[in-house]
Amino acid sequence: MFGITQELFVAVAGLVTHQRHRVRALVFLTALLLVAIIAGIAVGSRTIAPDAVFHALWCPHGPPLSCPASTRTARIVRELRLPRTGLALVAGPALGMAGALIQGYTRNPLADAGLVGLNAGAALSAILGVHLFALTQPRQYIWLAFAGALLAGLVVYAVSAIGAASPLSLVLAGAALTAVLQALTNAIVLLDPTALETYRYWVIGSVSGHDVSVLWQVLPFVILGVLLACSAAPGLDALALGEDSARSLGVHVGRNRALGLAAVVVLCGAATAAVGPIAFLGLIVPHLARMLVGSDHRWLLPSSGLLGALMLLLADIVGRIVARPGEIQAGIILAALGGPVFIALVRRRKPVGL
Repeated sequence: MFGITQELFVAVAGLVTHQRHRVRALVFLTALLLVAIIAGIAVGSRTIAPDAVFHALWCPHGPPLSCPASTRTARIVRELRLPRTGLALVAGPALGMAGALIQGYTRNPLADAGLVGLNAGAALSAILGVHLFALTQPRQYIWLAFAGALLAGLVVYAVSAIGAASPLSLVLAGAALTAVLQALTNAIVLLDPTALETYRYWVIGSVSGHDVSVLWQVLPFVILGVLLACSAAPGLDALALGEDSARSLGVHVGRNRALGLAAVVVLCGAATAAVGPIAFLGLIVPHLARMLVGSDHRWLLPSSGLLGALMLLLADIVGRIVARPGEIQAGIILAALGGPVFIALVRRRKPVGL
């Protein structure tokens, strides 16, 4: 009796310690993100002092005589750096959480949202808007890009569900649809120079060049996607034990899979429509998050969201610094840094399991 009680005590103590470690990890990521937000507003081709940033933010109707922020500084902060920082805080978590979900549902550690055709669907719809309706501004074709990602996700899920839905059929359907959509996109951009110019900028992935209207357009969809993702997390943990075990635990497998994939489509569709297909973010972030909090999706999803925002914001800041007075898009920075990180993750002797 004493031995059983001692083992139970040790198990409970280990669980409490693990939970405290997860909480500390989330607090640490939140603190780093707050520092990155301040740096994202203050750092760029022109560095702005913290007090000038504060006054620029708190003088909404222009700098009066008592406000030391100049008109130019206020415009840089409010019209340029604040919108791009806000967009990174919205698109980064969306891509990070979407990557964690799609890796969990496909049981594929190399999966990201591009695997199920969402990026290709968004690209084709945006280019069709540019080619057919002469839409050249992000706020004009963002809705078409989102609709294209949504339609691609629905097609992939419908095709994979023919017969018996499975992670393998989902990946195969996504790969086939991606090839078709990319071929159509390439055909359009080769025939239309205007579409090529827009596509070339969009496909790199960047949070710059967008006004605050783009942020407000995608924010409701990202919030909806986060709510759907949190609702799907417990069932996804049960699915990790196998479909039979999940059913014995009371999980409706088809409903949970549809809920999670709907979250992926909404999150990735909104983020990709706004900032383009940011490479490596949805692929690497879940692996880094698992190192911190483990594979429990109730902890993995929020940590992936925080890490996604942090990495996208830091990539944007680095891109502003290394090429002053110009800048390098965040998608290029993440591709350059993400490649070596991904290779290191693959070569680990004990990879973090899904």
